[in-house]
Amino acid sequence: MNSKTHINHSALSLLSLIAIVFILYILKPVIMPILFASILAIMIFPVQNFLEKRWRCHRLFASLCSITIIFCVTALIGSIIYFRLNALINNSDIYIAKLTTLYYNFIEFTYDFFGISRRSSLFTKDLRIESLLKGRFDKIGEFIYQSGSLFSYFVLVPIYLFFFLYYRRFFKVFYYKLFRNKPKAFLNRMIRKVYRIQQNYLLGLIKVIIIVGCLNSIGLLLLGIGNPFFFGFFAAFLLLIPYIGIIIGSLIPAIIALATKDSAWYAFGVIAIFGFIQFLEGNFITPKITGSKVSINAFIAILSFIVFSMLWGIAGMIVALPITATLKIIFDNTLEYQAYGFLMGEPIDKHLHSSVRNRLKAWRKIRKMKPL
Repeated sequence: MNSKTHINHSALSLLSLIAIVFILYILKPVIMPILFASILAIMIFPVQNFLEKRWRCHRLFASLCSITIIFCVTALIGSIIYFRLNALINNSDIYIAKLTTLYYNFIEFTYDFFGISRRSSLFTKDLRIESLLKGRFDKIGEFIYQSGSLFSYFVLVPIYLFFFLYYRRFFKVFYYKLFRNKPKAFLNRMIRKVYRIQQNYLLGLIKVIIIVGCLNSIGLLLLGIGNPFFFGFFAAFLLLIPYIGIIIGSLIPAIIALATKDSAWYAFGVIAIFGFIQFLEGNFITPKITGSKVSINAFIAILSFIVFSMLWGIAGMIVALPITATLKIIFDNTLEYQAYGFLMGEPIDKHLHSSVRNRLKAWRKIRKMKPL
């Protein structure tokens, strides 16, 4: 009877999980603006708190000022990206002509180096690379626009952000009523933990973007690539899209280097520099700055990127770590889910050492012990 009850409970849990995932997938247009608005609310809350407590501003005025700051910063970044990409698109004919010439030169070099007949269909100029490249530059801005859900929901996000800031005490009372069986001290501690880890992660991410942007810009400046600071910080800003962003950010200046420089080694140099900086970012910069802020092991982090990208696309990859970190806090403070919180955390040293190594250490200690 107990085993049957356990099986029914497991089946019900599995069906509930499938239903939740299906609902999250279907309700993406509703959920994503709310998630982005909540992240922005946490980011701008120190300014909101400063206006209310230090300058004695009314909450309505402070909320409007905070939203204005977010809007101005977003508009400034968006305008810079738009005008720079527009200039890139306007010069696309020049770049296409240069890349076409390089392509034909590469074919001729391949013919001579490998001794391939000009009549061979393996390499042919009929591929018309200019027709392949024509119009591709116009899709760069479209891709960036589609990749950023912030721009897709530019109307809903400010509205939700305003209510998150203005109604925050109202939502807090709702939180107390929802978990009325828990003491308020425990609930307040949970709120502080979630807020602290989210804000520390966001601040750490901004620091990483600034550091990587400076390193990218210096590398492009040394190579003599045009607009080094724009391409450097643009690639750093694309770190918001894990793994894919840095590839896009490095390919654009590499193509520009290939089209504007006399040697293809400049393009290889761009990719090599960006690859080295990405190695530093992944192994030293990000773990040093944000690693202590979000105590999630690498396996869970990669798994969360994959799961949320399958669920919500590129926008899901952006919010994967903040959501996973919040879930870990909830699991750690919920008795029946503490095992999952443990699985998401960083393993300690004893979990990484083999049993043979531990037995060897114990045997060495026994040998060092003096006989009685």
